[in-house]
Amino acid sequence: MQLDRTMLQDYLSRRHGAQAEIRRVQQLRGEVQDEEALKQFSYGDPVLIEYTVDGQQVREVLHRIRRTPFGRERSDDRVAAIWLDYQTFNKLPRHVPAADILAHLTGNGLTSLASADELMLVTGYRPGHVYADDLIRLRNGGDLRDVDVARAEALAAYLAEIHLQQHDDPALWRRRLRDLIRHGEGVMGLTDSYPADFALADPARLRRIEEAVNGWRWRLKEYPQRLAQVHGDFHPFNILFDTDSTFFVLDRSRGAWGEPADDVSCLTINYIFFALQQTGTFGGAFRTLYDRFWETYTAARPDPDLTAVIQPWFAWRALVVASPIWYPSVEDDVRRKLLDFCENVLAAPRFDVDNPARYWQDAT
Repeated sequence: MQLDRTMLQDYLSRRHGAQAEIRRVQQLRGEVQDEEALKQFSYGDPVLIEYTVDGQQVREVLHRIRRTPFGRERSDDRVAAIWLDYQTFNKLPRHVPAADILAHLTGNGLTSLASADELMLVTGYRPGHVYADDLIRLRNGGDLRDVDVARAEALAAYLAEIHLQQHDDPALWRRRLRDLIRHGEGVMGLTDSYPADFALADPARLRRIEEAVNGWRWRLKEYPQRLAQVHGDFHPFNILFDTDSTFFVLDRSRGAWGEPADDVSCLTINYIFFALQQTGTFGGAFRTLYDRFWETYTAARPDPDLTAVIQPWFAWRALVVASPIWYPSVEDDVRRKLLDFCENVLAAPRFDVDNPARYWQDAT
C-alpha cells in the first residue's frame, strides 16, 4: 500500500464536506516529511497530518498496524486491531480520540468505515447436500455404496492437492501452533466450555490435556517447513456434494496456511465418531471409508512425518466431537472413548493409522 498527498486530501475533503488543504505530512517520531514520510507509513510508521478545512487548522495522526510475530501475522489480525481501537478509544476518559476508520481501496483510494457497526460477508451459492448427511445415513443403517467410497477418495485427493502448496513463514507457523491451544475455538476454548461438573472430563483431566498439547507445541516449533495451504475446518458439515464426486467446501477458517494434519484429523475423526455412535466399535462402512481416505491421501502426497505430528490436532478434534455442548445427545460411552482417544493419542510418539481403536481400548 502506498499513499500520496492527493489521495489523502481527497479523503479529507469528502469526510468534512469541504475542501481540505494539507499543509504538512511528517513522520510522527522523526523528521521525515511529505512523500518520504508517506513511504515510511507504508512500512508501519504513523504520520502526523496537518491540514486546514473551513478556515480551521486540524492535526491528526494516521496509524497503520505493522505486521509482527505477536498476534499480527495475518491481515485479519490487523483489521481486527484497528476495528477494536476505533470501538474503544473514545469510551475511555482522557484517551486520545479516534476520528475515523479507513479502508485502502484496490484502486488506490481511501474510504471511511466510521459509520459501520458490523462487517458482513457475501458469498456465492452452490446447491447440494452436506457430507454429514452421507455419514448420518450410514450411521443409521444405510448400505455402503460405491459413491461413498468414491467420495472419501475424492476428499483425500483434494486435501493432498491443496497441501502440496507450501509457505515459508516460521513466525506464522509458530502462530498456528499457539492458536491450536489458546484460540477461542481451539483447545482452551473447548476445555473452558466443558461444564465444571462433567464427570467424564473434570477440570483435572482437561488441564492434563491442555498441558500435553502445549508439550506438542514445543516439539513442533522446529518444523516450520510443514506450513502449507489448508482449509482449516474440514469437517463433514463444511463439505457440500453436488453430484457423485463434485463438491465444494464452506467456511475456511483460521487463515490460509497451517499444518496439513489439521485437515486430515478433522475429517478422519468423524469416521471414528460416527462408527462409535453406530456400534461402539470402529469397523464396517466407516472403517472402509477411513482406510480408503488414508490410502488415497498418502499415495497422492507421501508425508512420513504426518503420523509424528498429527496427535495434538486429533486431540483437539476429539474434544470437539466429545463435547456435551456441541453434541448434547451423544451417549456417554462414545464420549468416554473419544476422551480416552484424546489423552492416549497425545502420549503416542507416532499415530497408529492402522489401529486407531488402541487409543481407547487400552485406556485405563
